[in-house]
Amino acid sequence: MKVGDWQFAAVAAGFVAVLVGFASSVAIVLQAAAAAGANQAQVASWISILGFAMGITCIGFSYYWKTPILTAWSTPGAALLATSLAGYSLPEAIGVFMFSAVLTLAIGLSGWFDRLAKYLPLPLASAMLAGILLQFGFAIFKDLPNEPELIAVMLLVYVLAKILLPRYTVPLVLLVSTLWCWGAGRLDFHSVELSIVAPLWVTPEFNWQAMLGVGLPLFLVTMSAQNIPGLAVLRTSGYAVPVSPLLSWTGLITLLTAPFGNFSINLAAITAAICAGPEAHPEPSRRYTAGIAAGFFYLLTGIAGASVVALFAAFPTVLVAVLAGLALLTTIATNLQQATQDGPHRDAAMLTLLLTASGVSFFGLASAFWGLLVGVLVMAIQGWLRGKN
Repeated sequence: MKVGDWQFAAVAAGFVAVLVGFASSVAIVLQAAAAAGANQAQVASWISILGFAMGITCIGFSYYWKTPILTAWSTPGAALLATSLAGYSLPEAIGVFMFSAVLTLAIGLSGWFDRLAKYLPLPLASAMLAGILLQFGFAIFKDLPNEPELIAVMLLVYVLAKILLPRYTVPLVLLVSTLWCWGAGRLDFHSVELSIVAPLWVTPEFNWQAMLGVGLPLFLVTMSAQNIPGLAVLRTSGYAVPVSPLLSWTGLITLLTAPFGNFSINLAAITAAICAGPEAHPEPSRRYTAGIAAGFFYLLTGIAGASVVALFAAFPTVLVAVLAGLALLTTIATNLQQATQDGPHRDAAMLTLLLTASGVSFFGLASAFWGLLVGVLVMAIQGWLRGKN
């Protein structure tokens, strides 16, 4: 790692990724912890161990492969746990986490995921990723009737900085919007107190009903809604990293840290896209520093989890939503271009895009999985018919 690889924009991209990741979904994780019966100290342990696990993997993966590889907790997995753990004890919930982690580890060691990735055309991967990211683009204007001044300021800074200081566009938007909210009295840091969190061990109990009824869906949801899109981010950004080792390591680390409250870490998609774009660094080979920076900020959340949660909660939700959308604009545009370009896979890519963007789910599997499945089927059928003609 060279000093010249680092730029302020890369560090800022790492911070924005962690801010967006925490502020947009930490409430769901807290709900999952409450559903598992965790007390306040145990909830803090969950946040702490998740921060440590994500920090270590982000830094390790990004440095070793020189690629902006980010990990994240499974947000859809947390939502599943929040609605499915009622009736089970906290030790049984820990057993669920470990069972799901073993399945992930097995998939990684088998090499199945890598073999699948080799047959995934770029237009389909781009279409699936664009379908996911479009929701963040729409979020830029979702609160426009209620927050016209703040959104207008953020858009104006983005448009100007994109031309005048393109490397620092997102950091400038974050800085100006934060100052705007501070001046308007919209930032409340009174509840933020520095406290160090000590992870708490919970001895697991293995209930086969819980493992099959909750653990298996947790594994499937995480694979379909997190790891597959995470793979798409790497592929569409031009990084040919072997995915099986990443899954093996995330599965192993989740398994080892599950007794402290790590329910699932996986390849990140949304936050990874923030660090894999040109705003993080003009040179693709140096964007790995953004992944390392994100890992550093995640480690801080591990050290002072409760304090960081309170800090991120002080930011208005509209600021975080608009910031995420603006940070992903270039990535959305690039993937839309790749998905809609003329070629033999355009029909399949468009159906993948639309089905993924619809947000529908069946049998507990997210729209990203079904969009990709439909795209592959359409591609196979059309390819067979072309061969017959």
